[in-house]
Amino acid sequence: MGKEVQQKIDQFFSQYPQRLYPEDQIIIFAGENPNKVFHIVSGKVAQYDISYRGDEVIINLFKPPAFFPMANAINDIDNHFFFKTEAETVVHVAPPKDVVQFLRDNPDVMLDLLTRVYKGLDGVLGRMVHLMSGTARSRLIYELIIECRRFGHSEGQTSYILDTHETHLAARSGLSRETVSREMKRLKEQSIIAINQKGIHVVDLPRLEGLLGLEV
Repeated sequence: MGKEVQQKIDQFFSQYPQRLYPEDQIIIFAGENPNKVFHIVSGKVAQYDISYRGDEVIINLFKPPAFFPMANAINDIDNHFFFKTEAETVVHVAPPKDVVQFLRDNPDVMLDLLTRVYKGLDGVLGRMVHLMSGTARSRLIYELIIECRRFGHSEGQTSYILDTHETHLAARSGLSRETVSREMKRLKEQSIIAINQKGIHVVDLPRLEGLLGLEV
């Protein structure tokens, strides 16, 4: 995202009320049409559904300066998903009609939104491939790679710190917490990841990406 586009987005949403949500707070329930658009100032929000077993299945993640739920705002379709914070999160809350008009008036912002939507769709399709044909190990590795690319804090050219938990990785990969713990242990034994006070440390991302090709 270019600085000019980000400035436009920040300036537009800054005129609307700001709210603070604690970690693990549901801000939109499935079946609820919120009649609001949330713009993330800081934090992280997960979009998810509940499986027949009662497990959370994460579909998408939003970070600053994303705004959602745009399917409901643009197409006026019913919302079928939960949206929950994965960290303490600050948002601005705007009326959908104002946001849609803002996009119409600013084609560069609309293009940026489409760009991010298609990047997110690419991630969803990749996740679908691994859910349908991958091993438990490949499904976890894929989520770790996506986390590095989208949310990781660089610790060098190939090393990343991930501010996430095994519970979140289980929800994104469709695996049980126990399975994720077992596969994480294997990756730690291979010195590909480590756990420290900062979070999950991916020591060598290219090596992790190389493993994915072997596991599909």
